[in-house]
Amino acid sequence: MVTRMKILIVEDDLEAAAYLAKAFREAGIVSDHASDGESGLFMASENAYDVLVVDRMLPRRDGLSLITELRRKDIHTPVLILSALGQVDDRVTGLRAGGDDYLPKPYAFSELLARVEVLGRRKGAPEQDMFYRVGDLELDRLSHSVRRQGREIPLQPREFRLLEYLMKNAGQVVTRTMLLENVWDYHFDPQTNVIDVHVSRLRSKIEKDFDPPLLRTIRGAGYMIKDDRTTDA
Repeated sequence: MVTRMKILIVEDDLEAAAYLAKAFREAGIVSDHASDGESGLFMASENAYDVLVVDRMLPRRDGLSLITELRRKDIHTPVLILSALGQVDDRVTGLRAGGDDYLPKPYAFSELLARVEVLGRRKGAPEQDMFYRVGDLELDRLSHSVRRQGREIPLQPREFRLLEYLMKNAGQVVTRTMLLENVWDYHFDPQTNVIDVHVSRLRSKIEKDFDPPLLRTIRGAGYMIKDDRTTDA
């Protein structure tokens, strides 16, 4: 029996979802429920789960689109896809969309439970990579929050990704090309000032009313986030 595991069930059939929630609870697994793809995407993006159990056919956003969007947002929670579409091509499509396992309907709950347990034992990102700190600036990927001196700093999704990438590479120069590829998913230079605008907005949020400055522009090279006090210590 797996204990303290927390999963998200994304299933529009309320009777089936209630059955799964009850069966998982009896197996010692805590579960949340989303009844459509958009709700599932929001809950999976905003909360930490060990495994997602996602029905393929969902209202508002289908299961494969949900998974693809999570992977695009760099959320790698293991996903078990449930579907009445059980042909080889269907399973391959689901796995290529970012799913980790695929279970055709109808299924035995004992098999579903075993597959969820296996996925739950998989290591996600290392614990140290879920939390970044530069000086008194902290970024928590699990709660999707940023704090400085204990004060929460609200960021837009792109600003969060930008800060996350800079903090992941703290103390190193991050070039415009690196930012375009890893934050904007561009593999070409759009010849706009989009990076400068976002860096300026981010700098104003994480440095206004705070000392010392952390985010610097390295002329002709790119950007760097660094706390010199850490180096001097």
